[in-house]
Amino acid sequence: MDDATARTQLESMLAELDRSIRVLRGDPVTVGDRSAADAGSALTDADRRQAMIDVATRQRTAVVDALKRLDAGDYGRCVDCRAPVPEGRLAARPEAARCVQCQSRRERRR
Repeated sequence: MDDATARTQLESMLAELDRSIRVLRGDPVTVGDRSAADAGSALTDADRRQAMIDVATRQRTAVVDALKRLDAGDYGRCVDCRAPVPEGRLAARPEAARCVQCQSRRERRR
């Protein structure tokens, strides 16, 4: 993937993630005079919303890091082994920092 295409995709992803995070961080539902069941439902919704914010924030960090690698001339190289990240992987996940083998090793360690 050429740098201009990567930058366009990453910047688009960043803008979308920022929008999603802003929406998800909207005013929380107030419990007020609701029944206990309603309060439990609101809590579950709040927990779900926070989980989505956490995922979006992690993905946003990955996108910002990819833009930094692009600026530094390191985009498309694995941050662990320095091997090229396959084009197909970058097409599917423009923010990918690792080749498939290094990413697999990282996930097994978790």
